Amino acid sequence: MFLTAKILVFALSGFLRVATGFDIGLSTKCVVIPKEMDMCHKIGYSEMRLPNLMGHTSMAEVILKSTSWQHLVHTDCHPHVRTFLCSLFAPVCLDTFIHPCRSMCVAVRESCAPVLACHGHPWPDSLDCDRFPADEDMCLASLTKEYKYLHKVLPKPACQACPAVEEFFTHKRVLEVFCDNNFAVKVKLSKKRTVFGDQEYNIECQVEFITQDSLLPYETQSMIQQWLLINENCTQRMTPTHRPMVYLLVGNIEEGIILVNQVYRWQRRDSQLTLATQKWRYHKCL
Repeated sequence: MFLTAKILVFALSGFLRVATGFDIGLSTKCVVIPKEMDMCHKIGYSEMRLPNLMGHTSMAEVILKSTSWQHLVHTDCHPHVRTFLCSLFAPVCLDTFIHPCRSMCVAVRESCAPVLACHGHPWPDSLDCDRFPADEDMCLASLTKEYKYLHKVLPKPACQACPAVEEFFTHKRVLEVFCDNNFAVKVKLSKKRTVFGDQEYNIECQVEFITQDSLLPYETQSMIQQWLLINENCTQRMTPTHRPMVYLLVGNIEEGIILVNQVYRWQRRDSQLTLATQKWRYHKCL
């Protein structure tokens, strides 16, 4: 989501509010961003300052502490969550530290704190927005308002209780459920364990139908992927083994919120779900 020429593009894009920065001094050094910090790759620079703005003094500590944030970044809870976290864990190697502005912290916190809460974690004191400079200082500013004008704002997945997984049903009952909802997405899920011992999910989506005229299939796929990452407790239940599993997720998009109301296990040679999705295009709801 967003050194020489690249930092100029970064600054001109509106992130950088210029005033006086503070001098790093001689206690820090430039190091290559390690491959283990996947969330801070392809962000416009490849070297970071160590110690960083979180006070981590060794690369081992940086990798260990940043790893716990990679899942939040993958949820795309805010367009600048990657920029915000990498400015702290992997600050760009310039002559001055560039902090995130308080406004960026607040914008990211408002969008991402509910995701952390969904996983049972509060917004940490180490990211207290009051510790960051006001926008008139040298800092990375949020472009949330400009982003809304330049980009389509998509509905957000809700943190919710997991729907029960249905394994026995008729195609007629499935069609009735389709009539009560406005999307159905076929999802293939698999998982693997990372080198840090965490679960990582591979998610493939195919939109069966979406009745929200303003949403495109690829946008719906992206939103369902976010829902599965945010509601990871549901995803864990749906992947009891490392064998790929296929499901049909059915739900509603209302007032900018995505809710999954029904989950069907799509087993191989399952004629009822296949029949329901085939009949849906000609079906008339009562």
